[in-house]
Amino acid sequence: MRSGGCDIPARLDEVRARIAAAAHRAKRDPASIRLLLASKTQPPERIRAAYDAGAREFGENYVQEAASKRQALGVLEGSHWHLIGHLQTNKAKLAAELFEVIQTVDSERVATALMRAHPSGRVRALIEVNSGGESSKSGVAPADALRLLDSVRDQLAVLGLMTVPPVADARGARRYFAQLRELRDRLAGSSGLALSELSMGMTDDFEIAIEEGATMVRVGRAVFGERR
Repeated sequence: MRSGGCDIPARLDEVRARIAAAAHRAKRDPASIRLLLASKTQPPERIRAAYDAGAREFGENYVQEAASKRQALGVLEGSHWHLIGHLQTNKAKLAAELFEVIQTVDSERVATALMRAHPSGRVRALIEVNSGGESSKSGVAPADALRLLDSVRDQLAVLGLMTVPPVADARGARRYFAQLRELRDRLAGSSGLALSELSMGMTDDFEIAIEEGATMVRVGRAVFGERR
């Protein structure tokens, strides 16, 4: 991997082209799909290189790491930051200040902590669904998603769902993406909420996620290269 950010614009263009091709295969508008750069462990200079190349949405896994990077980067006009890693309740206040969207709400306890941390307005959030029932991952079980949605909808502005499927080949992930879309449709029908966002798909499977309805894909390695 080349140093600095000189490889990032070309990588970013390639990912955007792949997003557009996947959208066309699914008869969708490429503009309806947001590219979120997963910048975990990436140094500030590579995030800035991506920003300079036109990226505007970034996802971080850890609150403290994001705080350090945001301080180093200063103001990136028009940028939007998402928390895509598990949130500990004792980090809720800082998370509410740093991130525009918390994508990993998986309990009423987390929702309550975010509400208390941001009393002036509801935090925008996604409910994380543990689609594969893996004990190593956070997220609510699909069968419990409606109960959680009902318990947090007055505390948070719930925009939709996110998932990280079990590690498998890209084709194996398709059924989990389809299941999340179907779950979203059922929850939207039951709750009356739009739940318009589906955050699913990463470097190895984002094209399949788009074909199954993703509105946000979280791509890191394909743009930044292998993690250091």
